[in-house]
Formats: sequence, C-alpha cells, structure tokens
Amino acid sequence: MTLKTNNFKYWVEAARPKTLTASVSPVLLGSVLAFYDNMFNPVPAILCLLVALFAQIASNFANDYFDYKKGADGEDRLGPQRAVASGWITPKAMLTGTFITLGLSCLCGLALLLFAGWELIFVGIIMALGVLAYSAGPYPLAYNGLGDVCVLLFYGIIPVCFTYYVQTNSFSLLSFILSLAVGLLSINILVVNNYRDYEQDKTAGKRTTIVLFGKTFGRIFYLTNGIVALLLTVPLLLQTTWWIEFLFAAFFALFWFTWRELYKYDGKDLNRTLGHTARNVLLYTLLLILILI
Repeated sequence: MTLKTNNFKYWVEAARPKTLTASVSPVLLGSVLAFYDNMFNPVPAILCLLVALFAQIASNFANDYFDYKKGADGEDRLGPQRAVASGWITPKAMLTGTFITLGLSCLCGLALLLFAGWELIFVGIIMALGVLAYSAGPYPLAYNGLGDVCVLLFYGIIPVCFTYYVQTNSFSLLSFILSLAVGLLSINILVVNNYRDYEQDKTAGKRTTIVLFGKTFGRIFYLTNGIVALLLTVPLLLQTTWWIEFLFAAFFALFWFTWRELYKYDGKDLNRTLGHTARNVLLYTLLLILILI
C-alpha cells in the first residue's frame, strides 16, 4: 500500500493530541480564577484557549521538523513516531504547518487586545519566539537544559496569569501561586519524555536536564515537582471540606503510583507514563477548579 504523504491523519498525530491537556489545563484554571472573582468573560477565555492550543501544536510541529533536521529522531526513537522522520509529512509541509498554526495563535492573541492593553503584544512576541527557540536557532533551548524553564513559563505562569488578566485587567497572588503548581506538574511531562530518551538524546548532543544530571536526578525531579505543587495547594485545602481533601489525597496516591512507573518501565513502555502524567495535570487542575467553584 502506498503511503499518502501529508495525509490529514498524520497531521493529527503530529499535533500530539494526548499532550494538549498541558495547554488546556492552565487556561481553564485562569478562567475559573476569574470566575472565582466574579469577572469571568467567555470570549477572551475562548481566545486564550485557542492561543494556547495553536501555540502548543505549532511547538509540536516545530519540534518534529527541527529534531529531524538535527538528527535527533533516528530509527531507534522510543517515543511516539515523528511525522517527518517517518516520512508521513514532508519537511517543507511541516515547516509551513508550523508557521500557519503559529500565525493562527498570534491572530487569536491580537484579538485579545480588544479586552486588554497593548502590553499583550510583548507577551505574544515572547510566546512566538519561545515556540521557535525551543528547538531551533543557534541556541535551541531544549538542547541546552532550558526546556523545563520553558514549560514552567509557557504551560504554567503565562497562560494562567494572563488568562486571568485579560478577563480582570489585574493580576492576583493566588493565580501566580497556582500557575506555579500547574507548571511544575506540566514539567513532569517533559521529564518523562527526556527520561525515556536519555540515551538517544545523549548520542544526538541534546543536553536535556536528564542528560546533564542523570536519570536518578530525573526521578527525584519528578517527585519534587509533584510534592511542591501539592504544597502550594495546602492554603486552599485548609479552607475546604474533608471530602475535597480526600480527593486530593487520592490524587497524590495516583501521582505516587505514576512516579513509581519510572522505576518499573523502560523504553517505549514509558509512553504510558507520559500519558498518565499528562492525565494527572488535567486531574489536578479539575480538583483546583472544584475548590474554586
């Protein structure tokens, strides 16, 4: 059977839909925080969601393209198959798709100027540069141990705080604290990804934090991120009911079992841990939303 290059289903696969909870979760949280303060506005909330989704898809496309160009995606790849390296999508089409989705993200961001000040332009520029600089340019961030910082900023602090900002025209300490919590749990998605690809990344010269500090560090880092995220939630938990506290205890147990998978699984089996970690980010966000609502 002849492979149909650039088929739509391959674009869907390249967008990595199972990981998109990382961009949905912080926007949901920022919107619920605005609702908590009686300032929820559905139009900018939806626009923020579109900005986040298109930006993450553009980042996934860019990673697919530039990792292929840098030789980081070989036949021994352990993660989900990459579209360009597998021959599903041509390099030119993937690069074009990157800029189209990034452009759509920027257009949605420009629409947000109707609800907030011109300072959002700078936030948009930073996000667009972050999408490209993550795996491209003379100093790709993901190749120099800065991927974790990018995740904290772009899947935690910025989407939560600015989703809240465009609806309330203000910032809050609570939104910042919870943005750190969600960002830390989102970092764990990257930790699992880099933990799985340790050998391949080391060979390709991709200096992730796991390559720089080792797999033992990766396991400790994963656990620390989860514990700190839960500690940041304690002030809210002290003001809620026992059954919500019970749900958070159950979540921590689930998080613990997911962390233990780093000891249990290796290679391609860690792809299930990647999915479980993305699920945990969404579950944690929904629990926060339950408290706030």
